[in-house]
Amino acid sequence: MKTSSIILLLLVVLMSSCKNSQPQKSMGLQKMKYNNKGLVVDLGVGLWAWPLPTDYDGDGDYDLLVICPDKPSNGTYYFENTEGNVKMPVFKAGVRISKAYKNIQASYINDKIRYLIPGKEITNLKEEKYIEIYPEENIHNKANKIRANQWKYCDYNGDDALDLIVSVGDWTDYGWDNAYNKEGVWMNGPLHGYLYLIKNKNTTENPVYEEPELIYAGDSPIDVYGMPSANFADFDKDGDLDIICGEFLDKFTYFENTGNRNQPKYSSGKYLCYSDSIPITMDLEMIVPVAIDWDKDGDCDLIVGQEDGRVAFIENTGKLINNTPRFKAPVFFRQQADDVKFGALVTPYSTDWDNDGDEDLICGNTAGYIGFIENLDGGYPPSWAEPVYLKADNEIIRIQAGYNGSIQGPCEAKWGYTTLSVGDWDNDGLKDIVINSILGDILWYKNIGTGNSPKLAAAKSVGLKLDGKNLKPAWNWWEPEGNNLVTQWRTTPLFYDWNKDGLMDLIMLDNEGFLAFFQRSEQDGKLVLLPADRIFFNENNEPLQLNQKTAGGSGRRKLSLVDWDMDGKPDLLVNSKNVTFLRNISSDDNKVIFKDMGMLAEQILAGHTTSPTTVDWNNNGVPDLLIGAKDGHFYYMENTNSMHTENDNHIPMEEK
Repeated sequence: MKTSSIILLLLVVLMSSCKNSQPQKSMGLQKMKYNNKGLVVDLGVGLWAWPLPTDYDGDGDYDLLVICPDKPSNGTYYFENTEGNVKMPVFKAGVRISKAYKNIQASYINDKIRYLIPGKEITNLKEEKYIEIYPEENIHNKANKIRANQWKYCDYNGDDALDLIVSVGDWTDYGWDNAYNKEGVWMNGPLHGYLYLIKNKNTTENPVYEEPELIYAGDSPIDVYGMPSANFADFDKDGDLDIICGEFLDKFTYFENTGNRNQPKYSSGKYLCYSDSIPITMDLEMIVPVAIDWDKDGDCDLIVGQEDGRVAFIENTGKLINNTPRFKAPVFFRQQADDVKFGALVTPYSTDWDNDGDEDLICGNTAGYIGFIENLDGGYPPSWAEPVYLKADNEIIRIQAGYNGSIQGPCEAKWGYTTLSVGDWDNDGLKDIVINSILGDILWYKNIGTGNSPKLAAAKSVGLKLDGKNLKPAWNWWEPEGNNLVTQWRTTPLFYDWNKDGLMDLIMLDNEGFLAFFQRSEQDGKLVLLPADRIFFNENNEPLQLNQKTAGGSGRRKLSLVDWDMDGKPDLLVNSKNVTFLRNISSDDNKVIFKDMGMLAEQILAGHTTSPTTVDWNNNGVPDLLIGAKDGHFYYMENTNSMHTENDNHIPMEEK
């Protein structure tokens, strides 16, 4: 072959190689779908559900409008009821119809719904039109820290003129965090939840309002544990208006009207109970109850939203026990499956949990559960099953702070903020789970089942081999038990065999917020975990402190170690407004330098936090990004560092 022909052939091959090795343009963050026709799951919006039950489409049955006030799913969502007047219809998937309205409340006047926000009435949700109904939006102490400001119409005294009711959540006495004494007793005050009446002394059409006044129960102003969401209705069917309030936590308080329709007088509050002594509680906190005769049987039920975006029906039985209406347990509404969701602030870890050859998801969330979301087909994109809660020792795993487990105080009692890794911790060939949580106490769930059918034992604390005092965050009021590993709360304990010795190490924040290497070692025939070694540095050659804040602002870092840029070295993906890429620019495994390369996408998923993991659903050997977001949904993005070939299964997610 002539030299010129050889050169020409080489040029053709080189050009072809260059063409095939160009990175494909990223399609951006895409919401992960169930891709599972016929599946039914819990109805839910993003973080925090504010329900507005109403016959939105005018077909004679109740639909649900649900407000989600937080990122990234901020909006008003319409869930259509296509099954008619049944107690528990399966709703169609939610459709966003407008922006979110902070503190919105429903008032049911003459069989019509009216929407109020502080000082205003919304006359058109979609077009965002308002009218002013009162000259001030904040009628409470303006110097105080207000976290709820909920307005409703109500003919309070039966004179046919609509008055205004304002529910106020006041956090001033509570402060915020780090207020426990050495015995774990909260030294700040409680949350407060007050009700105000703004009496209308004229007519509904031409209101003239008097000065706001507190509503009393017994000899004291009504004061529940924050966020009252007050509902006025004749719950005991004696012809006058009683009150049911929610709170920031999980219970409901009933105030009986012992006066009459024209001269209300309220008795001291009682919790709504299942029996004489067991209060009705929601599964999670930040509850928003709305009173309405949902099942149209002549009594007022409760429709209740909670922090994870789900909405429940609490049925009024129509019975009175000790002059208090008796309700049934909450039952969550269901919807046709669309976007995959697991609570709020979901923390996914991708792994083949059931050993069937595809990548499943094991996830934590704010409620403290650990969920298994099964990949049903290994396709691209995959089809997913409904999340199920994992059990340990035959009990559903749920970590909760309780009264004094959260550094931010007792108002966070029902939160758990589980974050986790999956891997073979004890070298027995089975995948285990290690978690961190709101407590900062690192726990290990040993797999005592099989590879195809995992089964978890009760949690054990992960212990350290100590040479001196066991360290803890300076603001923890409690001491670690024995050699138990305790670090900053809500930060991922990463499984990673860093030194490639066949043993799973831990990479995570230490007690002062520095990223640290906790080496695993075999000593005297036993596996031990060595104390933190700060081998990670930033590009200024400073130890890599991923969080310098203290107390409630500490921890909170969600991490993933992966060779993102495909250069042979593990990089770090860290939670941010989406996910930040810290590139490994070192060559020494004993001193690792990370360079901040900025966020991997433009879309803002959080003002709070996200949680990254990596997946390879298209089976091209390149790690792609999956982000668990604040709204409990998952967001996928292909890795633009990948060198795709013509044979790559490169199908846009939405085309399946």
